[in-house]
Amino acid sequence: MQQVYLDNSSTTRVCDEAVQVVLNAMMQTYGNPSSLHTLGFAAERARETARDQVAAALSARPEEITFTSGGTESNNLAVFGAAKARCRRGKRIVTTAVEHPSVLLPMQQLEQAGFTVTYLQPDSTGHISPQQLYDAVMPDTILVSLMAVNNEVGSILPIDDARAAIDRAGAPALLHVDAVQAFGKLPLRPGRRGIDLMTVSSHKIHGPKGVGALFIRKGVHIQPRTFGGGQEKNMRPGTEPMPALCGFGAACAALPDVQEERKKIAGLNTYLREQLANMPGVVINSAEDALPYVLNLSAGRVKAQTMLNYLSERGVYVSSGSACSKGAKSHVLTAMQLSPERIDSALRVSFSRYNTKADCDAFLQALQEGLRTLQKA
Repeated sequence: MQQVYLDNSSTTRVCDEAVQVVLNAMMQTYGNPSSLHTLGFAAERARETARDQVAAALSARPEEITFTSGGTESNNLAVFGAAKARCRRGKRIVTTAVEHPSVLLPMQQLEQAGFTVTYLQPDSTGHISPQQLYDAVMPDTILVSLMAVNNEVGSILPIDDARAAIDRAGAPALLHVDAVQAFGKLPLRPGRRGIDLMTVSSHKIHGPKGVGALFIRKGVHIQPRTFGGGQEKNMRPGTEPMPALCGFGAACAALPDVQEERKKIAGLNTYLREQLANMPGVVINSAEDALPYVLNLSAGRVKAQTMLNYLSERGVYVSSGSACSKGAKSHVLTAMQLSPERIDSALRVSFSRYNTKADCDAFLQALQEGLRTLQKA
């Protein structure tokens, strides 16, 4: 059976370039980069090559890159680390109601510790307006944290306006951006956009799982969350997972031109939207100006898990929202105030550079068959 993988916002297939580097790190440069011998020095050089590659993909300095175990750890480090570092200057934090759980749950912990968190609500298309940020950021705001691209509906959030709102209020706030879904798909350049902290992850860009990074702008200081052997300038100690880390670097180096690739993916997105418009009962939940890599739709009266199983049996793989939600009702679509019926039947199609029009056709055919069969049942 041919496999059609359209769940790339959950994770991606590891690219050949990364596989080769991972294998080399396991079989050749397998030393501990902290060891003072030849294999240790070789591993250290490999680690710094990977750091250079991640930094280059962000137009950042290598010393601004701290390796972590992935997006969740990077988000936790950014949120807790910033709050702890700036708590004497205020207790106010601004975020959105549609963030990833690895931001929302730390925010809840900070609320229990006495911080005041403002959760900006999206409109029915998933947008957060610039004015909401200007209204929310106060002179005593110490952290603004928002994602660059929403992982469920693809809406692009107003990062530049967040920086402007902080500056206009004269707030001591650090700006943290969760760019896990935007990395490799949008030009980010955090240092040039006044972003203090930025989260990226390897397994969303065809790199291995278990590794990510936190960009910490030069001159910005946050508090570490873990303590140990001093690795990563004491910000994230622990023996480095060298195979995954080197694979992350290789995946960054293999990223295609962002603008050219976005044009290609936009063509697939437009084609899918046009075909879905002809299917009775199907409603698109992603805005027209959402990042084209993500397309959220509601599939008639068929519950999402039922349709997912039907599609999976036919070798077509999509998701019902964030993979981290494990089937729970989408907090993103709920915040957008969509009807329970649309939320219960919501599917997310997410593209990568390896997808083709044939993949779209396979999905459309299986979805149409599923609607015809399951709605009758």
